[in-house]
Amino acid sequence: MTNLLPIIVAVILLVAGLVVLRYMGAWLRTRQRLAAAAEASQAADEAILVTRDSWLGRWLFRAGFRGKNATPLFIAANVFALLAGLLVAFLFYQSAVVTLGGSVLRAIPGAVGEVFLPLLWVSPILAVGVVVAMPAIFVRARRRTRIRTIEQDLPLSLDLLATLAEAGLSFDAALERVLETQRNRRPLAEEFRLFRLEILTGRSRIDSLRRLKDNVDVTWFSIFVSALIHAEQIGASLATTLRAQADDLRNRRRERALAQAMAVPVKLLFPLIICFLPGIMIAALGPIIFQIVQMLDQVIQNGFGGA
Repeated sequence: MTNLLPIIVAVILLVAGLVVLRYMGAWLRTRQRLAAAAEASQAADEAILVTRDSWLGRWLFRAGFRGKNATPLFIAANVFALLAGLLVAFLFYQSAVVTLGGSVLRAIPGAVGEVFLPLLWVSPILAVGVVVAMPAIFVRARRRTRIRTIEQDLPLSLDLLATLAEAGLSFDAALERVLETQRNRRPLAEEFRLFRLEILTGRSRIDSLRRLKDNVDVTWFSIFVSALIHAEQIGASLATTLRAQADDLRNRRRERALAQAMAVPVKLLFPLIICFLPGIMIAALGPIIFQIVQMLDQVIQNGFGGA
């Protein structure tokens, strides 16, 4: 019995340690969730402030720039781009690139290069315009990427919402389940989390849905949210509405894919004419033209020789 006592004590300590570790893990996970919720709430407050700003703030918000300093930073980036563009133009003129380019163009026989002289003269101004437009181009690219990602995630999320609603869950519970399967950095998940936080702050569901539609501003998503608002106003079945929207979205995606497939031959026509047909015509007609030229040369030489 004395020999078993250390083993029993060790087993008890091991079990107690495992229990403590389990509760500590649960406590840490709860703390992380609360911290994430606090960060999301702060982000939601900042997002709400941004959406009440000017059209520039709304444009940046829809592109994913949701900090309260997004608008001043964008304006500062434009000012910096303007100064950088002016510096580039100044270096163009100081380095005599325009003068050297003009000399090269004038040296081309037949005065062909003089056609491009006006373009060369305005090239520093064009460089300034390109550099100044870089911040807007970057934001526009982010906006397009965000729209494309939302359109990719929306069909699966809508199918999951419809399935969970048909299983008897409410919209909030179904949305919570869907958000558990979405990564935090996905744009659609961010919008749904912001929508849920606005409801938790006391805003009405219809008002939150309208703000959600305005924040995303994507055609397919706007149709889906409008259907939810209509169902909420008239008291229609949520499961039926979600299933109808999921089927309609699937049909629209199929029609869009078919339209893109039918447009492929038209898009291939231009590179075919510009790139492939000249080479094909040279390969097919080149030997014939060469033989014709040789025959004409012989005829001309014989004619002059006979004369």
